[in-house]
Amino acid sequence: MADADVRTAVVSDAAEIARIQLSTWRSAYSELLPETALDELNQEETERHWLEAIEDDSAKVLLAEEGGWTVGFCAGGTAPTSETANADGGLPDDASTVGLVSTLLVEPRWGRRGHGGRLLWHLAEHLRGNGVTRAITWVPESDEASMAFYRGAGWEPDGTVRTLDAQGHPLRELRLTGGVDLRLE
Repeated sequence: MADADVRTAVVSDAAEIARIQLSTWRSAYSELLPETALDELNQEETERHWLEAIEDDSAKVLLAEEGGWTVGFCAGGTAPTSETANADGGLPDDASTVGLVSTLLVEPRWGRRGHGGRLLWHLAEHLRGNGVTRAITWVPESDEASMAFYRGAGWEPDGTVRTLDAQGHPLRELRLTGGVDLRLE
């Protein structure tokens, strides 16, 4: 494997992040999301979203690179209170120190090379440095690859479920939680 690294995204990375997100969703989520929803994904709009995220201090956006190619990215920060609520609506005692991994994607053709683990480790390191004690993420229930990835990092479903409307098709997601004291092997 060529040299692999993780770095903080800059404004000029927004177009590449958008390209990775759209191409990954179109290939990896083609069985989870309706074709019409995938067809409506827009490079310009997605790029604008990532430009705003990179410029916003409340989130950290990281890129995985290999041999000069950007191969994946992740984003996260302190979890909004609405994301930390228990299934019954109450807040856990540690709500103020919970982080959120909002996105972690590696292009399928670059998969199984450790990029996802490096991204999660670097984001966890950033979160720990900001007082986060554990983190959460949402994963489509039928996304077996992502479920296996997070379970491999010691994260597990915490019993909280949400259902998103993907153009009239329900997309059930499980909230996973785990520690931010990860090991990079």
